[in-house]
Amino acid sequence: MCRSIKTLRPPALAEEATEDEIRAAALQYVRKVSGFRAPAAHNAEVFEEAVEAVTRATAELLAGLEIRGGTARAGRAAS
Repeated sequence: MCRSIKTLRPPALAEEATEDEIRAAALQYVRKVSGFRAPAAHNAEVFEEAVEAVTRATAELLAGLEIRGGTARAGRAAS
């Protein structure tokens, strides 16, 4: 849980972040905020819902960012 969440936008990444990279960052965030590496069974559903919500929000953020001198990232928003 001590691992840092990496930056997912250019120029930190040479290419667009993959869905797996976005979900991994979301999972790391939820783990850090909740204090649980893996939730107990009675918290599993809310934990997974949080990961999915953060994943969607992150994809939307990355899709809408304009990189100075560039354009918005197209097609990254989750459906």
